[in-house]
Amino acid sequence: RTIESNRFVTGVTWADGELWHGTWEGEESELRRIDPTTGAVLERLRMPEGTGVSGLESDGGDLLYCGGGPSGKVRAVRRAA
Repeated sequence: RTIESNRFVTGVTWADGELWHGTWEGEESELRRIDPTTGAVLERLRMPEGTGVSGLESDGGDLLYCGGGPSGKVRAVRRAA
């Protein structure tokens, strides 16, 4: 199934049965929780301006890990419980 996004998607992961994807466009990046049936954005975690999100993985718990684009950093982002 194809799910449309209004931004460039840089990574996709499943976390606790939830579908998440990372987006990066210009100076703006977000982690988004997506309804896998409708494609609706259910939650947005906005990253600090200038933080490029490249790739996305889950630790199987409450942490998401994303690359920091050209910075070479890996960031840990806690999901809301």
